[in-house]
Amino acid sequence: MSTFQTARAALTVYYDGACPLCAAEIRLYRRSEEAERIAWVDVGPEGPAELGPGLTRGAARARFHVRRPDGTLVSGAAGFAALWAVLPRWRLLARLARLPGVLGLGEVAYRLFLPLRPWIARRVRSGGPRCDKACG
Repeated sequence: MSTFQTARAALTVYYDGACPLCAAEIRLYRRSEEAERIAWVDVGPEGPAELGPGLTRGAARARFHVRRPDGTLVSGAAGFAALWAVLPRWRLLARLARLPGVLGLGEVAYRLFLPLRPWIARRVRSGGPRCDKACG
């Protein structure tokens, strides 16, 4: 996707397409209504070298990140909440994330999940590339 297209997107989502777990989750979101409003950027080994201010490929592969149209970068549970807010079928989760304390609990859960991600990814792999240390 060109820089112009990314700038016009409702959101830019950075994901590791080399991680089978990450790729499966992104496929789910990409099938959602209004997913075409989102710029989907695969940060795997074949992805773009430049990801914009404040984001390196290593950081993008280690943790979920999204960039809002104003350039603000959010990650982890806040990133998921931002994505859910753009997709109609997921907006209820975005609303729940805005309740007091919910986003903080989501971030704690996400941080607990991150060390398990490579192990889970190896088990859900469906012929895709191996998810290594960069995948978690």
